[in-house]
Amino acid sequence: MAGPIVFAVPSLIVFAFLAAAPGAFAQATKTEKERLVGSWAEVSITAGGGGSEAQPFGPNPNGMMMVDAGGHISLTTLRSDLPKFQSNNRITGTADENKAIVQGSIAYFGTYVVDEATHEITITIKGSTFPNFDGTIQRRLLSFRGDDEFTFTVPNPSGGGPTTTVVFRRAK
Repeated sequence: MAGPIVFAVPSLIVFAFLAAAPGAFAQATKTEKERLVGSWAEVSITAGGGGSEAQPFGPNPNGMMMVDAGGHISLTTLRSDLPKFQSNNRITGTADENKAIVQGSIAYFGTYVVDEATHEITITIKGSTFPNFDGTIQRRLLSFRGDDEFTFTVPNPSGGGPTTTVVFRRAK
């Protein structure tokens, strides 16, 4: 009677493994593009490195990036401490208010492709709050940590300066 029990337990383990395996194998074979699709919240933005790091959008950037499977991308980044307009009207903002808003935000949208071999995303920008980006091609390096976090390395930030690294987490 002990024999059948010994064989039944390994059979159950093998069955459980095979039942779970397709999902595990599918997860391991996702492309970077497939992993990138979705909505992402910005966690941090750091310019430079090696002790001379800066936070161009402050310690708590407020941003989202949305990426679809059809090759469209949209990104908006804001400082969390942007001033309110005293007039309660963005058209009649003061020079200081407008300057703070322009320097404390960036947004763009366009299309993208991912090169799986180089881990590079190439973005063709259709429109941006930084008009100099309009119609340009921007390249960023991707580095994933699991399926819910990645870094985006920006070699030529719109505000000038050193290479910038943006950390994103999948939006919940």
